[in-house]
Amino acid sequence: VIRAKVVGKKLMKDGPFGTMRYTVKQMKMYKGFQIMPHVQYIYTEASESLCGVKLEVNKYQYLITGRVYEGKVYTGLCNWYEKWDRLTLSQRKGLNHRYQMGCACKIRPCYYLPCFATSKNECIWTDMLSNFGHSGYQAKHYACIQRVEGYCSWYRGWAPPDKTIINATDP
Repeated sequence: VIRAKVVGKKLMKDGPFGTMRYTVKQMKMYKGFQIMPHVQYIYTEASESLCGVKLEVNKYQYLITGRVYEGKVYTGLCNWYEKWDRLTLSQRKGLNHRYQMGCACKIRPCYYLPCFATSKNECIWTDMLSNFGHSGYQAKHYACIQRVEGYCSWYRGWAPPDKTIINATDP
């Protein structure tokens, strides 16, 4: 998980459709230090129809998430990427403080009702019910964090969360 500005791009001719390699200037890394302490390139499929993402060169800073495979960072439409200035204050605070409190939690998307958590370390993500996904209210304003005894729940607020309350702020 990084904040970066795209400073270049190059179409690589690997695979049948090609891969886009974005050169990035990493501003900050939020997660992944132990795997890759610095990111210089982000790879994605060249075609949006194959879940590739299009990032603009020298225009915006982006929040980019992805995965590391064989020493390279890959992202796609199923990963979270967003122009930095479009993130809400809650999302920015989450990146700096709150999201790390939920690393042991799993977020289970809910596509239709009823939805139930199947373990104590799950948060049910309901933004998918309204087709808003990453841009939905829950994603923009809440963080799934671990509470007392390993239970996970949604948290929204300005003060540090009270770990003794289990589900007081569920959306």
